[in-house]
Amino acid sequence: MTAERVNPPDLSPPAGFSHAVVATGSRVVFLAGQTALDGDGKVVGDTLPEQFTRALTNLLTALRAAGGAPADLARVTVYATDVAAYRAHARELGRIWRDVAGRDYPAMAVVEVVRLWDEEAMVELDGFAVLP
Repeated sequence: MTAERVNPPDLSPPAGFSHAVVATGSRVVFLAGQTALDGDGKVVGDTLPEQFTRALTNLLTALRAAGGAPADLARVTVYATDVAAYRAHARELGRIWRDVAGRDYPAMAVVEVVRLWDEEAMVELDGFAVLP
């Protein structure tokens, strides 16, 4: 995939995301929402950063299984049960993203939800990638 990150000077500088991503490739991978489920289907992690790490790792595991890499992500949506907590941990979550997925940020949004499918889950990530 070729991905051009577009961050217009008329918009505020992005931190941890890109305003737009122009992706060119031949395969699109749609990634289902991933929470902090372990291999046995149990939510793991008592804190938002722990759950975020596992959810992101799960998302990237699915992407890699489809033949992609973190740099192929064009769009990710984060669903959080507490946006105030997400904002409070934003610096740490950004570090986790860089450590796990690198610095090729997709277009992103964070949306607060009342709850997720698994009641213990605090965060869920879904998205799509464009592969060469």
